[in-house]
Amino acid sequence: MAAPQVQTVPVAQEQDIEKKTSGDDDVKEVKDVPGIESDASSGHKQDGVKQVEAITTVWSKDLLVVMYILLYMVTFVDMLLQSVQSNLVPFVTSAFNKHGLLATTGIVATIIGGVCKLTIAKVIDIWGRCEGFIVMVVLVVIGMIMKATCVNVEMYAAAHTLYWVGHLGMQYIIDIILADTTTLKNRIIMYGINATPTIATTFAGPKIADLFYTYVDFRWAFGAFSIILVVFCLPVSIIFILSKRKAVKLGVYPERVKTRTFWGSLKHYFIEFDVIGMLLTIAGWSLLLLPFSIVGYAPRGWRTGYIIAMKILGAVSLAAFVVWERFFAPVAYFPFKFLKDRTILGACTLYGVMFLSVYCWDSYYGSYLQVVHDESITISGYVLNSFSLTSSFIGPFVGLLIRHTGDYKWTAIAGIPFCVLGTVLLVHFRTPETYVGYLVMCQIFNGVASGIWVLTAQLAIMASVTHQEIAVAMAIFGLFGSIGAAIGLAIAGALWNNVLPQKLHEFLPEDSKGLVSKIFGNIAVQKSYPVGSPIRHAIIEAFGDVQKKMVIAGSAFIPICVICVLVWRNINVVKLEETRGKQTKGNVW
Repeated sequence: MAAPQVQTVPVAQEQDIEKKTSGDDDVKEVKDVPGIESDASSGHKQDGVKQVEAITTVWSKDLLVVMYILLYMVTFVDMLLQSVQSNLVPFVTSAFNKHGLLATTGIVATIIGGVCKLTIAKVIDIWGRCEGFIVMVVLVVIGMIMKATCVNVEMYAAAHTLYWVGHLGMQYIIDIILADTTTLKNRIIMYGINATPTIATTFAGPKIADLFYTYVDFRWAFGAFSIILVVFCLPVSIIFILSKRKAVKLGVYPERVKTRTFWGSLKHYFIEFDVIGMLLTIAGWSLLLLPFSIVGYAPRGWRTGYIIAMKILGAVSLAAFVVWERFFAPVAYFPFKFLKDRTILGACTLYGVMFLSVYCWDSYYGSYLQVVHDESITISGYVLNSFSLTSSFIGPFVGLLIRHTGDYKWTAIAGIPFCVLGTVLLVHFRTPETYVGYLVMCQIFNGVASGIWVLTAQLAIMASVTHQEIAVAMAIFGLFGSIGAAIGLAIAGALWNNVLPQKLHEFLPEDSKGLVSKIFGNIAVQKSYPVGSPIRHAIIEAFGDVQKKMVIAGSAFIPICVICVLVWRNINVVKLEETRGKQTKGNVW
């Protein structure tokens, strides 16, 4: 969304867009699709959008292919890092005897990562894609170095927050670059292909994590990948910088004229990025959700003073955010106008609720597999990642189908039965006696649904906006996902930290009930008792009870996902671009 201080969409045009967006019937003809006609005019485009169009103009087809390959390699390393660290996290928190805080360490990181996407969208629209990409890489590296040197769980949580903002931001910018260089009908193919590294990292990540944990240390894993990631990210930045110089020489690059002092710029961007709105959002969601995970550690539970204060302050902060955005913010942080479009609102809500449902039971799934089914880090990682493996495998085929038919809504509807089967069957199979193969089957069903829905939801949004608005619209999409994930983590943390200790105390033999705290806080201790012993049997029964409650909680949100898909507008992207032309300029595929 163009910021008022830079350039704005004319009021008449904006009103026309909103009129077209508010239709009640599914769009059957291309002429009824809102907003796309304004792509032909660059008068309201911000500098970052103009710059990337100028850069891609000087790219040859060969260089475009090289950039796709380099971005694929960056994604591969980033996904491998994510797979390795996700398998090591239970041992990091256990190293400080705080295994129960596994979900808690991710709540703030998830919220901040999602909220910051709107800021990143403004950064790359105002300053440029390359600048934003470099900043995200720096954040990932700093976060990984802090993880490698953390001395307590609080430092690890801070490090993970920096890492997660950089990780989400980097993947987000790569998605935007792919959107900048593809047509609507081909875009999902590239998105699907760029997600396929998961097919390899599903198997490589857990094994690498196991090797680091067994033969070296989890700290060396973080340190090694911080170096590897930089090596693979450098070529992408170099190509952008060299292409910018070429565009400047050819006179097609829009240079930004500096008319403000340092303090003037500081004030301008403080307003432009709506720092107050951003802080209120982060504070509100963090304070509202964190108590659910940490209440088990509070001396008086929900009656503890700081728990009550956090909930009240969280609610007040979110209310203050709405008031600030509605009446006082010079530049709105959250563009509420996009949520007037039922397709955008439905796609964003689907993404958020899907993450909410999955994170209700996924957060402690790796620990469950290792303790209950006595699997190694490697095998539990394979089971856990079969979800993302299937999602990535099906992605390119979803893209090819949409390229052929141009229809994303019916493709999304096809994902409904897979989601229902994958989640609801977990209620039946999430028991200690279940054969692990059935758990893999459920992961595969969920992966198919996720692979279809994530890609079609993104296309639904991008087909409803202009090139100028893609970055902000996709940032809103990511924000909904992060908020949904954070709520899911909060539910998981609340169940784990409140139910599991009680069940451990209930199932442990009378002479072992004093071990509850020690067992609860460390996965290594949980695994140290041999399978078949009374204590290990009690731990398994307690894990099985709390995990079943988690899955039931996640299943309760599935009907909302179904409704979100059904409310989408039926836009044919092939006919759309045949009538309106390409959404992006420059050398695109």
